[in-house]
Amino acid sequence: MPEDKIFPDQCRGARAMLKMSQAELAEAAKVSKPTVVDFERGVRTPMPNNLISIRTALEAAGIEFIPENGGGPGVRLKKPSSGG
Repeated sequence: MPEDKIFPDQCRGARAMLKMSQAELAEAAKVSKPTVVDFERGVRTPMPNNLISIRTALEAAGIEFIPENGGGPGVRLKKPSSGG
């Protein structure tokens, strides 16, 4: 999976883990809410720069994207760093 590629199911799953609304993701990614809604519904794929912005916003909020490894691509919460 290319570094900037994510799938609609990953986006929905990531938002659910973060308890983030579509509007909150759109604001964090600086894209329109319809961009997020249409992407998650599978209606259209956002422009590459918008898709990167969505992924970056989710990663900044604590999501780690898991590449295809035989079980399909996924998402998980990042392991908290042990401050020090």
